[in-house]
Parts: sequence; structure tokens; C-alpha cells
Amino acid sequence: MSVMMLRSLALFLFSVAHVGHGAIHQNFNQLETGPSYDFIVAGGGTAGSVIASRLTENPNFRVLVLEAGPSNEGIVDIDAPGLWTNLAKSSFDWNFTTVPQVALNGRSLDYTRGHVLGGSSSINGMFYTRGSSDDYNRWATITGDSGWSWNNIFHFILKNEHFTSSADGHSTAGQFDPAFHNFTGNTFVSLPGFSEPLDKTYLETTNLNGEFPFNLDTNSGNPLGLGWLQTTIGNGTRSSAASSYLGPQFIKRSNLDIVLNTQISRVMTSSSGSEVDFRTVEFRSGTNDSTLRTVTAQKELILSLGSIGTPHILLNSGIGDETELKEIGVKPILHLPGVGKNLSDQPYISPSWFVNLTVTPVNATEALNEWLETRTGPLVNTVSNQVAWGRVPDTSSIFQNISDPAAGPHTPHFELILQSPQALSTGELTLGMDIGMSTPASRGSVSLKSNDPFDSPLIDPAHYNDDVDLLIMKEAIASAERFFAGPTWKDIILGPQGAFSNVTDDLSLVQFIRENSFTGLHSVGTASMSPKGARFGVVDPDLRLKGAKGIRVVDASIMPIIICGHTQAPTYAIAERAAELIKQAWA
Repeated sequence: MSVMMLRSLALFLFSVAHVGHGAIHQNFNQLETGPSYDFIVAGGGTAGSVIASRLTENPNFRVLVLEAGPSNEGIVDIDAPGLWTNLAKSSFDWNFTTVPQVALNGRSLDYTRGHVLGGSSSINGMFYTRGSSDDYNRWATITGDSGWSWNNIFHFILKNEHFTSSADGHSTAGQFDPAFHNFTGNTFVSLPGFSEPLDKTYLETTNLNGEFPFNLDTNSGNPLGLGWLQTTIGNGTRSSAASSYLGPQFIKRSNLDIVLNTQISRVMTSSSGSEVDFRTVEFRSGTNDSTLRTVTAQKELILSLGSIGTPHILLNSGIGDETELKEIGVKPILHLPGVGKNLSDQPYISPSWFVNLTVTPVNATEALNEWLETRTGPLVNTVSNQVAWGRVPDTSSIFQNISDPAAGPHTPHFELILQSPQALSTGELTLGMDIGMSTPASRGSVSLKSNDPFDSPLIDPAHYNDDVDLLIMKEAIASAERFFAGPTWKDIILGPQGAFSNVTDDLSLVQFIRENSFTGLHSVGTASMSPKGARFGVVDPDLRLKGAKGIRVVDASIMPIIICGHTQAPTYAIAERAAELIKQAWA
């Protein structure tokens, strides 16, 4: 059965319009008239779900969540980990594209973002990677706030996590280090729940001249080496921010309202004074209702629209560079030139090789039925069972004249995602490897296409605009080639396949990278933190918007520099710390 047929079957079985219950409403008209809210959370994504859940632990706080997308409930493509690739270009995706990428030969890239409760945590690849301790210590240095250091943020990393058994119930001894995990938090995290044919072979590669040492736990703060991948999966099912923070036990709270299908247009000033007060949000609600409404928070408005949505709304609200806003026809309210700048994302590429293997193909219908009946089988896994993290060799000349973009010695420059064999229509088997450039120096932007707040933004990840990123990607591909040149793979790897087979020299390698790289969808930094009182950046270390009151930003956009991994885990930690900061401010 094809992927499209499988997707259609899944949607036929499960994609039933979710009727609001408890605190979930399909549009703003379903709310009781006249309620006031202490906090309004703009965006029910990864961070927004955490904020809403934690704030409503205090019964005296009344919280409203406004989410542009529909419910996540009952959608098999969301719940079954192995079907996550079906969600791109669906109704659960904002369906953004980037501007043409200069260093990718002018190609525009699809830029998938979650348009559903839970945000991108409901549609992503579920990788749970914390990054390195160096990453967080660099945040603390940049912001002047030790609360963002590894030792201090680790409490919030653990608060989010609920490490649990794998779907197949196998013994995980020797596959992770329990000392670095919490078993009572909200979001399920687990090791792979279905064995793949090459699991043993991948792990045997750890003896290759010390380049890929076995790492018992790549989430210990030192991810370097090869280890078992951890993912946000529990009981064979995706564990998203929506399911883990806004599940049935939370949405029953009488002090929480969640309104779906509600798109925000801008934030507005709520009062006059020396500091502008942005506690009012403007929006439209319902699938066929273009009426603009407003609602005002009594205490704070929290923007949690993500690294694309947050700067888009701030700019539409007149918060950004005054000159650029005037040029697009938006009245400037607050001059913050950093809004939408400093976007950082990780480019990836997927070379593949022909392999000599005998593999039993997965029957898509049987796999789906098994998952539906028992939450076991091939669909309980995501992309890979193992992942390797590496650094450019010390002997490389790259950093002789160029600064190393990595945060420190525990920080990898690249990621190798080890895939399972795939069959071509010819019957030949291929083996791919997703290679990610983890510490990009390139910086892009989010900007306005027009002064229509419902126009999609201009997204420019600017991949490879800094030459060091291209140099590191070349080293990463060389590392992948050394990986498969090891003795373990002697009788398995036959040779490069597809476009990668045309690489014969440095020039053709660069061309291969420019023609085939794609985006990691890990954008951060577009509303970045800086020290309190600094003239750069967008938010203070407590995530309050600079030069304003009544508003904070809580999402991945506040990261001043990207971590050396996928950004889901640190976004959860940011939100957990932010919730505590907000509670303390209003204690």
C-alpha cells in the first residue's frame, strides 16, 4: 500500500471533526459572555501548552489559550509515530515556504510548522535531544542570567520529562543512563520500541578509530558519539504538548479555556504611559468568520507562536525596526530592530548508498492494523533507532582563520541520523543517512510580505550564507563516508546511489550540497534574549518584551543561539522555567 493510500485510510478511520468538550471550544462565540482572564496565551503550541497547564495549577489564575489550528485528538497520522511524514502539506501544517535560498542555487524550501493544538510537537519527528551543557552555559553568558545555565535549567528539563518503557517492553539496560532522566514528568520519552535490521550493525561501528564512541546517553549534556535515539513517544503513541499538558485531566480545570480555529492578527496597546502596555490581542475566530475581535489580559499576555509566528505578529503590531515597518506600511509603536532577525536553523542533506542486504519489507496495512490494535509494531518508531553526533577533526584547517560556531568542547558540529534500508522500484536496496549541520553560523530572518496580518511571512533561513557552514557540512559528509567504510560494513555497502554517486571532487560535492540540502525546521532566535537593559535583542532574560509591559515571549524564538540538536526538548524547558518566573512575579 502506498503512503498516500495509507494516509487516506488513516484519515478515513480517524479524522473526524472534534467537538469541543470541557475547556476546548471551536471558536470564540462558544465562550460564555463576559469572562475576564488573568493571562492570555497566544498560541497553543509546544510552549503555550506548557504555560497554560502550569499557570492553571493555581486555581486563582484564569487562563485563555487562543490557537489557530484544530484539535489534535483522534488523528491517527498525529498519534502513530511512523506516520508523521504524512502531516507535511496537510491541514495540520501552515504550509509555509521559504524565500529563494541564495546558497541553495535559488531553491525555495517547504517550511512545515504545526497548525494544530500542540503546534509542531504534534507533527514533528519526535526527536528528544537536549543539546550540550555548553549550549545552555553560552545562553547564561549571553544573557547575564545564570538561570539559563545547564546546571540550573536541568531542573526544568527533568520537570518536563516522563521517561517510560519502550513500546515492545524490551529491557533498556545499557541503552540509556537513568541518572539523567525523570520518570514522573509530563511528556513521555522512550527508546525505540521496534527492532530494525541494522541496529546491531550500527552499534558495532563504534569501534571505528575512536571517531564514533558509544555514548550510553546522548542527553547527558555531552551528546558526542553514537547512541540510542530517545523520542517523545509513550505507549507506542506520540506524546505532544497537547496530549501531555492539555490532556483530559488538565482541560477539565474550570479556570482554563482553549479556543481553537482562532488566528491572531496583532497585539495592541492597553493603556498609555511611559512604557507601552501590550496586554490586548486582536484576532479572528471560526472558519468562516472574518470579524476582528479583541480580548485583554488582566495580568499578562504571553506570545507563544513559535519562531515564525511570534516575530510575524510582533512586526504586524508595529514592534520592530521603525524604518522597515514604515516601508511596508505598518505604523511603528515600539522600536525593537531585533524582531525577526537572528533566525538560526540547521541544514540537512541525505546521501544514500546501494546495499547488499536481505530485508523483509513492511506490509503497510498489517503495520497499521497492528498499531491500531496493540500500539506495537513498525509504526511505533520514528525516523531512526540510533543517532551519532560528531565534531570536525582537530586536524582540520577550518578553524584556523574562522571562529568555531560550537558552544564548547562537548558540542557536536554535526548529526548523523542512521536510517533503515529502503527498496527502490527496481528491487534494489538503498541505505540513507540524514546529515545535519548542528551549529550553523548563518543567520536569516522573518519579515513581512505586506501589511496584511493574515499574509504569510517571508521566511529566510539563509542556509550556508556563512561559508563555515558549508565547510562543516563537507566534513560531516566525509565523516559519514568513513562510517560506512568501516569493517562492519565491508560486505554491505556497495557504493553511492542517486545524486550522491555523481560526487567525484570538491566542486561536485559543493554542487551536491547546494542542490540537495533541505531545512531542519529548527528555527530559533527571532525574538532572542539579551541582558536586561541591553540595546540589542528582543526580550530580557525573564522573557519580558524590552521597552514594554504586560507581555512576554515564551517559545523557541527567545533562544539567542540554537542548541546543537533538535529544538523540542529545550523549548519545553524554556516554557517550564517561564511558567515558574510568571508564577513568582504574581505570587
